[in-house]
Amino acid sequence: MLIVGLGNPGSSYESTRHNAGFRALDALHSVFGGGEWRDRPKFQASIAEMMIGTVPVLLVKPKTYMNRSGEAVHKLVDYYKADPTFQLLVLSDDCDLPLGEVRFRSQGGPGTHNGLKSVVENAGEGFPRLRIGLGQAPAGADLAEWVLSVPSAEERTLLDAALRTELPRKVEEFVLGSSQQ
Repeated sequence: MLIVGLGNPGSSYESTRHNAGFRALDALHSVFGGGEWRDRPKFQASIAEMMIGTVPVLLVKPKTYMNRSGEAVHKLVDYYKADPTFQLLVLSDDCDLPLGEVRFRSQGGPGTHNGLKSVVENAGEGFPRLRIGLGQAPAGADLAEWVLSVPSAEERTLLDAALRTELPRKVEEFVLGSSQQ
Protein backbone atom coordinates (compact mmCIF):
# COMPACT_ATOMS: atom_id res chain seq x y z
CA MET A 1 0.00 0.00 0.00
CA LEU A 2 1.33 3.42 -0.99
CA ILE A 3 0.23 6.47 0.99
CA VAL A 4 1.46 9.65 -0.67
CA GLY A 5 1.26 13.02 1.05
CA LEU A 6 1.36 16.08 -1.18
CA GLY A 7 3.59 18.95 -0.17
CA ASN A 8 6.69 20.92 -1.06
CA PRO A 9 10.17 19.84 0.06
CA GLY A 10 12.40 22.10 2.11
CA SER A 11 12.28 23.90 5.42
CA SER A 12 10.82 27.10 3.93
CA TYR A 13 7.58 25.22 3.10
CA GLU A 14 7.49 22.88 6.10
CA SER A 15 4.92 24.77 8.16
CA THR A 16 2.74 26.10 5.34
CA ARG A 17 -0.90 25.21 4.80
CA HIS A 18 -0.04 23.56 1.47
CA ASN A 19 2.13 21.00 3.30
CA ALA A 20 -0.81 19.45 5.13
CA GLY A 21 -0.18 16.22 3.18
CA PHE A 22 3.37 15.96 4.55
CA ARG A 23 2.20 16.79 8.08
CA ALA A 24 -0.48 14.12 7.71
CA LEU A 25 2.24 11.56 6.89
CA ASP A 26 4.21 12.67 9.95
CA ALA A 27 1.10 12.13 12.09
CA LEU A 28 0.54 8.64 10.64
CA HIS A 29 4.23 7.84 11.15
CA SER A 30 3.90 8.80 14.81
CA VAL A 31 0.57 7.04 15.45
CA PHE A 32 1.44 3.76 13.71
CA GLY A 33 5.17 3.67 14.49
CA GLY A 34 6.86 4.06 11.14
CA GLY A 35 10.48 3.26 10.37
CA GLU A 36 13.20 5.75 9.52
CA TRP A 37 12.56 8.18 6.66
CA ARG A 38 14.97 7.45 3.79
CA ASP A 39 15.66 9.48 0.68
CA ARG A 40 15.03 7.36 -2.41
CA PRO A 41 16.35 9.32 -5.44
CA LYS A 42 15.16 6.56 -7.78
CA PHE A 43 11.58 7.52 -6.84
CA GLN A 44 12.20 11.25 -6.25
CA ALA A 45 10.83 10.78 -2.73
CA SER A 46 11.48 10.23 0.96
CA ILE A 47 9.92 6.97 2.10
CA ALA A 48 9.20 5.36 5.48
CA GLU A 49 7.89 1.84 5.98
CA MET A 50 5.28 0.85 8.55
CA MET A 51 2.47 -1.59 9.19
CA ILE A 52 -1.22 -0.93 9.65
CA GLY A 53 -2.58 -4.14 11.09
CA THR A 54 -0.92 -6.80 8.93
CA VAL A 55 -0.68 -4.56 5.85
CA PRO A 56 2.75 -3.22 4.83
CA VAL A 57 2.55 0.48 4.02
CA LEU A 58 4.98 2.89 2.40
CA LEU A 59 4.60 6.53 3.44
CA VAL A 60 5.80 8.73 0.58
CA LYS A 61 6.83 12.40 0.52
CA PRO A 62 7.62 13.37 -3.09
CA LYS A 63 10.83 15.40 -3.37
CA THR A 64 9.48 17.07 -6.49
CA TYR A 65 7.62 20.27 -5.88
CA MET A 66 3.85 20.09 -5.52
CA ASN A 67 3.16 20.70 -9.21
CA ARG A 68 5.24 17.65 -10.19
CA SER A 69 4.12 15.21 -7.48
CA GLY A 70 2.67 12.85 -10.06
CA GLU A 71 6.16 12.04 -11.38
CA ALA A 72 7.11 10.38 -8.09
CA VAL A 73 3.71 8.68 -7.84
CA HIS A 74 4.08 7.28 -11.36
CA LYS A 75 7.54 5.84 -10.59
CA LEU A 76 6.32 4.17 -7.40
CA VAL A 77 3.11 2.77 -8.92
CA ASP A 78 5.13 1.33 -11.82
CA TYR A 79 7.89 -0.13 -9.65
CA TYR A 80 5.53 -1.76 -7.14
CA LYS A 81 2.96 -2.66 -9.83
CA ALA A 82 0.36 -1.07 -7.56
CA ASP A 83 -3.25 -0.72 -8.66
CA PRO A 84 -4.04 2.97 -8.02
CA THR A 85 -7.72 2.19 -7.39
CA PHE A 86 -7.01 0.40 -4.10
CA GLN A 87 -3.24 0.32 -3.43
CA LEU A 88 -2.67 4.08 -3.52
CA LEU A 89 -4.03 6.72 -1.16
CA VAL A 90 -3.16 10.39 -1.71
CA LEU A 91 -3.35 12.90 1.16
CA SER A 92 -3.80 16.53 0.14
CA ASP A 93 -4.89 19.89 1.49
CA ASP A 94 -8.28 21.28 0.42
CA CYS A 95 -9.32 24.90 0.88
CA ASP A 96 -12.96 24.05 0.07
CA LEU A 97 -13.36 21.98 3.25
CA PRO A 98 -13.74 23.42 6.74
CA LEU A 99 -10.51 23.64 8.74
CA GLY A 100 -9.61 20.24 10.20
CA GLU A 101 -12.23 18.23 8.31
CA VAL A 102 -10.86 15.04 6.74
CA ARG A 103 -12.94 13.70 3.87
CA PHE A 104 -12.50 10.55 1.77
CA ARG A 105 -13.05 10.63 -1.97
CA SER A 106 -12.77 7.40 -3.97
CA GLN A 107 -11.82 9.06 -7.27
CA GLY A 108 -12.39 12.13 -9.39
CA GLY A 109 -10.82 15.19 -10.89
CA PRO A 110 -8.23 17.40 -9.24
CA GLY A 111 -10.25 20.60 -8.97
CA THR A 112 -7.86 23.54 -8.65
CA HIS A 113 -5.16 21.58 -6.76
CA ASN A 114 -1.98 21.52 -8.86
CA GLY A 115 -0.47 18.59 -6.96
CA LEU A 116 -3.58 16.50 -7.62
CA LYS A 117 -3.54 17.64 -11.26
CA SER A 118 -0.04 16.20 -11.57
CA VAL A 119 -1.06 12.91 -9.95
CA VAL A 120 -4.12 12.66 -12.23
CA GLU A 121 -1.90 13.30 -15.29
CA ASN A 122 0.41 10.47 -14.19
CA ALA A 123 -1.97 7.94 -12.58
CA GLY A 124 -5.44 8.79 -13.91
CA GLU A 125 -8.47 9.91 -11.88
CA GLY A 126 -9.24 6.50 -10.36
CA PHE A 127 -7.18 6.80 -7.17
CA PRO A 128 -8.64 7.41 -3.70
CA ARG A 129 -7.67 10.42 -1.67
CA LEU A 130 -8.16 11.94 1.74
CA ARG A 131 -8.70 15.67 1.58
CA ILE A 132 -7.60 17.70 4.59
CA GLY A 133 -9.60 20.86 5.14
CA LEU A 134 -7.76 24.16 5.43
CA GLY A 135 -10.86 26.32 5.50
CA GLN A 136 -11.40 29.06 2.96
CA ALA A 137 -8.93 31.81 2.22
CA PRO A 138 -10.04 35.23 3.45
CA ALA A 139 -12.04 37.27 0.94
CA GLY A 140 -9.74 39.04 -1.49
CA ALA A 141 -6.69 36.95 -0.56
CA ASP A 142 -4.53 35.50 -3.31
CA LEU A 143 -5.11 31.73 -3.00
CA ALA A 144 -1.54 30.76 -3.98
CA GLU A 145 -0.07 33.14 -1.40
CA TRP A 146 -2.53 32.00 1.26
CA VAL A 147 -1.85 28.24 0.90
CA LEU A 148 1.89 28.96 1.01
CA SER A 149 1.53 30.93 4.24
CA VAL A 150 1.78 29.61 7.78
CA PRO A 151 -1.52 29.09 9.61
CA SER A 152 -2.18 30.84 12.92
CA ALA A 153 -1.46 28.97 16.15
CA GLU A 154 -5.20 28.38 16.61
CA GLU A 155 -5.60 27.02 13.07
CA ARG A 156 -2.55 24.80 13.55
CA THR A 157 -3.98 23.39 16.79
CA LEU A 158 -7.27 22.46 15.08
CA LEU A 159 -5.50 20.96 12.08
CA ASP A 160 -3.03 18.96 14.19
CA ALA A 161 -5.86 17.56 16.32
CA ALA A 162 -7.59 16.24 13.18
CA LEU A 163 -4.31 14.79 11.88
CA ARG A 164 -3.77 12.89 15.16
CA THR A 165 -7.32 11.53 15.51
CA GLU A 166 -9.65 11.59 12.52
CA LEU A 167 -6.98 11.06 9.86
CA PRO A 168 -5.42 7.87 11.34
CA ARG A 169 -8.89 6.36 11.85
CA LYS A 170 -9.87 6.99 8.22
CA VAL A 171 -6.52 5.79 6.88
CA GLU A 172 -6.68 2.60 8.93
CA GLU A 173 -10.24 1.96 7.74
CA PHE A 174 -9.17 2.44 4.10
CA VAL A 175 -5.99 0.33 4.35
CA LEU A 176 -7.64 -2.59 6.14
CA GLY A 177 -10.64 -2.47 3.80
CA SER A 178 -8.41 -2.37 0.70
CA SER A 179 -6.37 -5.33 1.91
CA GLN A 180 -9.52 -7.44 1.57
CA GLN A 181 -9.54 -6.87 -2.22
